[in-house]
Amino acid sequence: MKGRDPLFVPCTPKGCLELLARSGVSVKGKNAVVVGRSNIVGLPVSLLLLKEDATVTIVHSRTKEPESIVRNADIVIAAAGQAMMIKGSWIKPGAAVIDVGTNAVDDSSKKSGYRLVGDVDFQEASKVAGWITPVPGGVGPTVAMLKNTLERESDRAMILLSGIQ
Repeated sequence: MKGRDPLFVPCTPKGCLELLARSGVSVKGKNAVVVGRSNIVGLPVSLLLLKEDATVTIVHSRTKEPESIVRNADIVIAAAGQAMMIKGSWIKPGAAVIDVGTNAVDDSSKKSGYRLVGDVDFQEASKVAGWITPVPGGVGPTVAMLKNTLERESDRAMILLSGIQ
């Protein structure tokens, strides 16, 4: 809600903004496109970006011509759950790209028979993007944000339980 912070912010969206901040990617005034509208990543990360003064567009499964929308983004956050959906040709040169997607695709060369890929075609997009996260291994701050959230909420619970405000 506008004017107040939610009780809990999901860890992955919070981790995405932390990644941008620690990488020196400014959000304020930028065009950000979030691909995906889930309650776990898409919508919360959109709200966090808005709170940081980005202009946010959400692309979802019913969006017409998603590539033309993504192509205008300074920041792309991919959380659609579709392996390598976003091609390098969709990425604006110099854009920051966070790939939250984790998808298993068949790969007979691997002992497991599969490999993990993101929602972004990393090989193509990394040639165009100014900054991009790989999959796997890119959205590690999610775990750090979980720890941060648990510590903060634990402290809040202790204060409430002790009657001290």
